[in-house]
Amino acid sequence: MGDRKFKEYNTHQALLLPPSLQDWLPDDHLAYFIEEVVNNLDLSEIYNDYASTTGAGAPAFSPQLLLNVLLYSYATGTFSSRKIAKRCIEDVGCRYLAAQQTPNFRTFIKFRSRHLDKFQNIFIQVLHFAKEAGLIKLGHVSVDGSKFKANASKHQSMSYSYMLKAEKKLSKEIEELLKHAQEIDELEDKKYGDYDGYSLPEHLAHKEGRLKTIKAAKARIEQRAKERAEAEEQRRKDEAVTRKKAGKKVKRYRKSPDSKPKPKEQENFTDTDSRIMRDGATKSFVQAFNCECAVDSLEKLIVANEVVNSGSDSQFLIPVLDQVKSIFGKFPKQVTADGGYKSDANFKKLNERNIEGFVACGKEVYDPSKRAPKGRIPSSATLIDRMKRKLLTKAGRKIYKKRKVTAEPPFAWIKKVLGFTQFSLRGLKKVKGEFDIVCLALNLRRMAKMDIEI
Repeated sequence: MGDRKFKEYNTHQALLLPPSLQDWLPDDHLAYFIEEVVNNLDLSEIYNDYASTTGAGAPAFSPQLLLNVLLYSYATGTFSSRKIAKRCIEDVGCRYLAAQQTPNFRTFIKFRSRHLDKFQNIFIQVLHFAKEAGLIKLGHVSVDGSKFKANASKHQSMSYSYMLKAEKKLSKEIEELLKHAQEIDELEDKKYGDYDGYSLPEHLAHKEGRLKTIKAAKARIEQRAKERAEAEEQRRKDEAVTRKKAGKKVKRYRKSPDSKPKPKEQENFTDTDSRIMRDGATKSFVQAFNCECAVDSLEKLIVANEVVNSGSDSQFLIPVLDQVKSIFGKFPKQVTADGGYKSDANFKKLNERNIEGFVACGKEVYDPSKRAPKGRIPSSATLIDRMKRKLLTKAGRKIYKKRKVTAEPPFAWIKKVLGFTQFSLRGLKKVKGEFDIVCLALNLRRMAKMDIEI
């Protein structure tokens, strides 16, 4: 038997002609699509940040290069600046978009941080491209929220009641330590004569630093409670004026708004804007932010997003829909949302905006045996009662079914396909900017699979 022949294999084989990275990527590669989109964006806001009167300094990397690589990396599941810089060497798609240049990780960190407030504008520009391409109709939009972990541990949080105890305990310990230190100072002064008296013992410095941190967190919680009370007081005044104008009796409340924090109200020492929230998917409590998205039912593109540090969804239904209006100039015709957005106030505002709402008011909407009551709707029925009846009709059930297949897939794609489950940045403003990048990257990835022209 003869020896089996193999194709020649030599890792040190030199290339005869200069290589082109375009030969190494398929024609429908995501990198080409992202490059084409970015080429058509108005990046003047970003370029204006680099304006210089003298032109002094070393040449900077092109913002277009950095944006291309950043969006491609997020769209393919890489969020760490160090890993993105590494991909500019090892990944063909990144090498192509970087034109064989190799920015280091600090360049990507600075670029992302410097332009966080610009990514919303880029997100909006891409949405307009999608609208012109017929990928967004705004006939039906679903709103949903999901919890994403903050760049902080829940074990670095402390409740207000525990802060009060810890503050009292630390103050007492510091007082005792200071008294003990004074006694030592006096003894050493008698013994050595010259003791500077300024150096602070390490254990005392640690306790004073911790006390200072707890006091600052306690002050922030107290300020939030005060602002809540003031907002509620103003709401009651506005309500009274409205009821008087309508000829109705003004409501009387038993208690005044409480400006004191709740004992279980918590503050995190690492990311003070994040909160401990219950994750509906895992049923566990995590240190997180709540991300709200409005999703168009046609191609499941995210058409608006918001990041908040409240675990409740209800108060953010209307702001997200208002954001849709500010982007596209009109409201969607229909909106579906789960029971977390149920409230008479929301339903009233949907009516004012001429949006047909289908919002779950209980589990009966999922029970096919339940039927809408027959006969006229009682005049005393609240907006919630009317919504319940509407969702129990055949037409209402059919429309509400769109919610699950519209609002939930994008969050699944973000967490499972892109692999984004935790923010890299800290602070509500920065986290909002990072989520704009995530939503933008997901939309681009979705759009790349469709036959459209930019």
